[in-house]
Amino acid sequence: MKTHDTGRRQALGCLSAWSGAAVVWTLSGGIPVALGATHTATPQAGAKGALTFVQISDTHIGFNKAANPDVVGSLRHAIADINALPVAPAFAVHTGDVSHLSRADEFGRAKEIFQELHVDRIHTVPGEHDAIDDGIAGYLKYFDHDGKGRGWYSFNQGGVHFVGLTNVLNFKAGTMAALGDDQLAWLKKDLAGVSHSTPIVVLAHIPLWTIWEPWGWGTADSDQALALLRPYGSVTVLNGHIHQVLQKVEGHVSLHTAMSLAYPLPAPGQEGIGEPGPVTVPAGELGKLLGTRQLNLVRGQRELAMVDRPLDR
Repeated sequence: MKTHDTGRRQALGCLSAWSGAAVVWTLSGGIPVALGATHTATPQAGAKGALTFVQISDTHIGFNKAANPDVVGSLRHAIADINALPVAPAFAVHTGDVSHLSRADEFGRAKEIFQELHVDRIHTVPGEHDAIDDGIAGYLKYFDHDGKGRGWYSFNQGGVHFVGLTNVLNFKAGTMAALGDDQLAWLKKDLAGVSHSTPIVVLAHIPLWTIWEPWGWGTADSDQALALLRPYGSVTVLNGHIHQVLQKVEGHVSLHTAMSLAYPLPAPGQEGIGEPGPVTVPAGELGKLLGTRQLNLVRGQRELAMVDRPLDR
């Protein structure tokens, strides 16, 4: 993808900022559990054989407007919470929009700060803010996880198969982006060697279900990807992009969006909003709106047991 849309760059650069929270995930016996970054780990998180990792999203490094001139500080606050967890996570995942305007200095700064996390490594997927002007070429100079020069990859850890997808290459405001035929073919081949009893965790920036089509909050060919995933007994899909927590469960597939570490966006389809923009709140109210969520996802059950905990409570 190649674009010189100056108006889009300026529009992305003018977004207001907000600070959010990280999400901590643990998998034990194929059962993923999400723990808020400031929540004391449950016994299951430290159980023998459990795999604990953290999720952050939408850090937008490079943003410097008045609503939050210190997005680096917001990220470091989340990192401090993660590093203070009683059960150290094995690694971190970042579900897109690492940078604000996909500039080399923003990617470099982000990678430098990520090294402050007390984890072995961080696995990322690109967001649309990471794909301005030259597609994801600039992003891949810093975050090419398998050295193959593409935005999708997979890895195995702790008995879990992880898949990182890219669904922002053809991003255009107000339209549905897509994974594309090449990536879907790769996904089919990648999953072919994975046992149906193996837990699957999928990372992608834009949600893999249609939340609000007029805003482009969905992936046009997500049904094809989900069809490949449905035979597996436990599938957890982690997304960012919409800067708020929503979830959907379809059989053994659970899909979750995450809060941003930069700014909130309006609720899907909010009346009077033609195109989603940042929601600003009084500084004293931020802590009441930031929070953590514990989710217990049990393979084969449709209902999720949830506990939400605001940071200021």
